[in-house]
Amino acid sequence: MNSIKSVPARVLSRRAGHSLEAEREQFDKNQAISISKAINTQEAPVKEKHVRRIILGTHHEKGAFTFWSYAIGLPLPSSSILSWKFCHVLHKVLRDGHPNVLQDCQRYRSNIREVGDLWGHLHDRYGQLVSIYTRLLLTKISFHAKHHEFPPGLEVSDEVLEKTAGTDVNNIFQLTVELFDYLDCELKLSESVFRQLNTSMALSQMSAVQCRLAPLIQVIQDCSHLYHYAVKLMFKLHSCLPADTLQGHRDRFHEQFRSLKSFFKKASDMLYFKRLIQIPRLPENPPNFLRASALAEHVKPVVVIPEEAPEDEEPESLIEISTASTTEPQVTSDLFQQTFGPPNGIRDDRDAQIESLKKEVDTLRAEMEKIKLEAQRYITQLKAQVNSLEGEVEEQRKQKQKALVDNEQLRDELEKLQQVKQDSDRSLRLCAEAEKKANATEIRYTKLKEKHSELINTHAELLRKNADTAKQLTVTQQSQEEVARVKEQLEFQVEQVKREAEMKLEDQSVQMEQLRRELDARRDELDQAQSSLSHAKQAGSELSAQLETLQAEKEQLRRSVSEKERELLSTRSLVQEKELQLSQEADKASREICELQGKLLEKSNQEQSLQQKLLDEQFGILQEAVREAEGILRDAVAKLDDPLHVRCTSSPDYLLSRAEAALESTDALESGHAQYVASMADAAALVGALSLFAHLTADTIVNGSATSHLAPTDHADRLTETCRDCGQRSLDYLGELKDKQTLGRAELGDVRRALRGVLGLAQELRPKSLDIKQEELGDMVEKEMASTSAAIEDAVRRIEEMMSRARTESSGIKLEVNERILNSCTDLMKAIRLLVMTSTNLQKEIVESGRGAATTQEFYAKNSRWTEGLISASKAVGWGATQLVESADRVVLHTGKYEELIVCSHEIAASTAQLVAASKVKAEKSSRNLGKLQECSRNVNEMAANVVASTRTGQEQIEEKDTMDFSGMSLIKLKKEEMETQVKVLELEKCLEGERVRLGELRKQHYALAGGYDAAEDGEARPAPAPRRGILKKPALAQKPGHVPGPDREE
Repeated sequence: MNSIKSVPARVLSRRAGHSLEAEREQFDKNQAISISKAINTQEAPVKEKHVRRIILGTHHEKGAFTFWSYAIGLPLPSSSILSWKFCHVLHKVLRDGHPNVLQDCQRYRSNIREVGDLWGHLHDRYGQLVSIYTRLLLTKISFHAKHHEFPPGLEVSDEVLEKTAGTDVNNIFQLTVELFDYLDCELKLSESVFRQLNTSMALSQMSAVQCRLAPLIQVIQDCSHLYHYAVKLMFKLHSCLPADTLQGHRDRFHEQFRSLKSFFKKASDMLYFKRLIQIPRLPENPPNFLRASALAEHVKPVVVIPEEAPEDEEPESLIEISTASTTEPQVTSDLFQQTFGPPNGIRDDRDAQIESLKKEVDTLRAEMEKIKLEAQRYITQLKAQVNSLEGEVEEQRKQKQKALVDNEQLRDELEKLQQVKQDSDRSLRLCAEAEKKANATEIRYTKLKEKHSELINTHAELLRKNADTAKQLTVTQQSQEEVARVKEQLEFQVEQVKREAEMKLEDQSVQMEQLRRELDARRDELDQAQSSLSHAKQAGSELSAQLETLQAEKEQLRRSVSEKERELLSTRSLVQEKELQLSQEADKASREICELQGKLLEKSNQEQSLQQKLLDEQFGILQEAVREAEGILRDAVAKLDDPLHVRCTSSPDYLLSRAEAALESTDALESGHAQYVASMADAAALVGALSLFAHLTADTIVNGSATSHLAPTDHADRLTETCRDCGQRSLDYLGELKDKQTLGRAELGDVRRALRGVLGLAQELRPKSLDIKQEELGDMVEKEMASTSAAIEDAVRRIEEMMSRARTESSGIKLEVNERILNSCTDLMKAIRLLVMTSTNLQKEIVESGRGAATTQEFYAKNSRWTEGLISASKAVGWGATQLVESADRVVLHTGKYEELIVCSHEIAASTAQLVAASKVKAEKSSRNLGKLQECSRNVNEMAANVVASTRTGQEQIEEKDTMDFSGMSLIKLKKEEMETQVKVLELEKCLEGERVRLGELRKQHYALAGGYDAAEDGEARPAPAPRRGILKKPALAQKPGHVPGPDREE
């Protein structure tokens, strides 16, 4: 085998991983490792280096496609800590990732909302935090999607903020409300975290506490920007709208200011934050929006992230770059074979130089991207430092401006005081008279002093400052007129109060009238109660009269009895004693009868209460059964849209059996329902039938969804909708059973129609089997098994003949390759023969244990579907053995392809797996033959793998690798060869795509004719079902750009 020794050293210094496919695979691998390390179930904070790699990955691919392709597969509903860390990583990716991350996250809003809703309904400490965090993330995504001027990092200049707010007051008002909502979500998350923690200094060093505190770093960064923007917009609003209109905004801002100040204070006191972030300090009091000059006093809070300490581990590069000086010739040969395909002749060495130069350019470009990312990180740190310095400069500038303003104010006040002093010297005499008049006015209107304090103060100032007596008199007259007006207003208010008092008096009179009517009604009721009481007393007197009559009759009876006793006593004393005893016994019996009658009445009352309690308990049991059935059905219906259920498959025959069983269970359910309606004291029949119906219907829905994954698109959609309708009809029926009013009217007609629809679709999806009489099935099974054994024996014989012929006709490497291939084929045939024999013994065991008094043919006829599966599997095994021998013969004679032998090995392994699956359907788990069959199946798979391995090894030994030497070619010729190679690559890609489409159509037709939609447990020869309904799946390697597989390579 030739080696590539004339290739330039720069080409040999690059490993095979520098191709686009290898780079993409390495990138996906690194991203998957980083995501799995960052998002796990350990109660510890997320490591910064893993998140940094994920963020660099988003900049590398300019989006978050790879992140979401792995994140959506995480079992978030199973662990609240996993969901918490997912939210933390997503928050950091949104803030620091590529700008296209926001657009990618928009597509997965429903997934984020589902995670939050799930954990919001559970009583879990992390679950409640996850629910709040998801609401924050959804608010963040919505805000930045609506306002593209604000990046997810929230770092914009004041000019951009002014431009975004605009001049329209409505836009400024709406933007302020949205910023308040955004800040509320951030503060609610911080309050929830601190509420669950003990914020002592030592406690913050625990990993479990740091796991909760780590996301608050991003919250602090967001809150600092949101607070600054809210202050700016509030001042702008107060410059456009009246202060009373914005009272609600001010109250909401003050509440957020107190909460944010408390949050920053708690965080700054914790050791965990002191080494990770520099938290700004807010002023003691919120800004005074009523004073426009207070804007100059506002200082923008700046958050500074200290420079990160070097990690213990070196971060893995996204693009693997090798600087090794030498590589093995075989690796280089494989690189050229993967890039250019099998060699067809000697090439010029300059093509290899061009390729090496291209790879060096790609490597340098990757290194440049890496340098850019590092530079961007340094620029971010420098920007943070510049922001902090700008904040300090701005604060000093505002302090200077404030000092200048205070200086001007003091200067103005000094001038005013001097002027006042001069005026006071000139008007001392007039002030006394003015003060007397002012005192007279104050004495006259003492009651109005509180309401007009400002007017009096203004009047006093004017009296002190004014030196002109005439002007002072005028001012006094004006104040008197004002007092007169106030007096008129007070008189008007007094009149208004009088009118209100009159109206209240009228209302009180109306209320008194109503109370009188109510009193009359109460008196009428009292009269009725007294009349009913008199009637009751009259009835009691009648009863007492009847009682007296009965007592009188009783006295008469006693007197007659005493007379009788005296008569008997005179005749015989012994009889008197016996009569006395009999009378005593009669009295005792009467008392016992009375007691028994009382007990009987109590028993009847208890029986009625127990009967009612029994009815309630039976109805409660029924409701519990109904709720359980609803849960089972809802879980089954949820499987229709569950992305994890896409890989599950089933067969139309099994679906048919489940649907028939569910349809039969409706009869028992209807019978139990009628029995319960007739007698509600016994719900056992209905509960049992309901449980069976729920399980069978849910099983039908789940298997219907699994069957649709292998069905054609039209049938799959119809089957899915029919199963969904069946579940909804069943839930509607169960809903009617939950209400006592609709319980008797519940009908199963809609449920039966939905189940019949599933039955019809299952019948349509069943494979079209041969028209064979059921009496002949048993004979056909034995014939097919015998023919399969004969075909395998013939295959072994033919392989031995080929072995002897190859030894005489070939030598050297070819003889070694042929012997290895034929020996592996012989071992495979022996393993298949042993498997067929074991399968035959297992079938005999199944027939003997299951047929009872029936014959073997009757057993096979009774289980016709199973029998047809055995026949089909046996035919497939025999045909596969024949094809394997023919392919091996052609490979030995050098007239066939090695790929044919590999495909035949896969096909015969799949056929034997089908035979194993068909054989063990009715076998018992404890059967020894079943264990042997499974062992033989594993042996067949191993032998098939040996055939494939020996074939590929022989192919590598036989095929020659020509050296690609392009050193003697000119630049024009190299360009021409490059263009011809690209044309050939495109032709091969087009041919490959056409062959894939043809292979897909052939498989569809094969499944339709040979039972391709059966529930095959072995998936080696069957394609995996394509996911539908928006399930995200990464494209196959052959579908990625730049990958050119060989023309004979197996798909």
